[in-house]
Amino acid sequence: MSFTIAVAGKGGVGKTTLCGLLIQYLCEQGKRPVLAVDADANSNLNEVLGVEVEMTLGDIREEVANSENAVNRKVPVGVSKADYMEMMVNRCLVEDDDFDMLVMGRTQGKGCYCYVNGLLQTQLARMAPNYPYVVVDNEAGMEHISRGILPKVDMVLLVSDCSRRGVQAVARIAELVEDLNLKPKTIGLIVNRAPEGKLNEGTMEEIEKHNLNLLGVVPQSTEVYEYDCDGKPTVDLPEDSPVKKALRDIIDKLEI
Repeated sequence: MSFTIAVAGKGGVGKTTLCGLLIQYLCEQGKRPVLAVDADANSNLNEVLGVEVEMTLGDIREEVANSENAVNRKVPVGVSKADYMEMMVNRCLVEDDDFDMLVMGRTQGKGCYCYVNGLLQTQLARMAPNYPYVVVDNEAGMEHISRGILPKVDMVLLVSDCSRRGVQAVARIAELVEDLNLKPKTIGLIVNRAPEGKLNEGTMEEIEKHNLNLLGVVPQSTEVYEYDCDGKPTVDLPEDSPVKKALRDIIDKLEI
């Protein structure tokens, strides 16, 4: 059975950056291959990991929608839609030396994400058993878990910045996990972008108020900001990077 780690938090707190570094560290520790899932419609986990994405599940949705139009038929004659879908999904899977990656992506223009969510659910159920570890970068909130898109969740890593609003947001996610009776083996909070790697009293009060399990603190880093501005993969940060060290110390304590 695969071990599934869901990374969640409100938008803009750096969860995708930490998710990418987590995937890198798991691979370095010999826990490969990892299935990396970018379940955010605004996908950019591939940029953190430094891989190119040819096609997303959202693109498949558009292909299928177009196939209904006889003038712009995408499904080859003589091929069933089910077989065509499997072929297209295989094109969505980005294969690296140590991990594979599946990207949800977004649909074009108007329309709901129900089809793409359903496709993601189906493919995760099919692929997950082939990997010892599955790491899912969720969109802001926990829609994918609340809809039952993830087959199971063994660990939930909540990511917040130092703001009270960020802590309140992850507290609501923690409540949702409990309400849904998901029963992950571990659910804990990582506070990211802390000045000098320290939390002030107000932030600590908010964490204690919501009875959140604080796993650790990752310091604010101009280096991460510069890598992002220069278009460099965050996983290429030097090994002595305080951000990498802090996250790896947290993961080591979890004994994943």
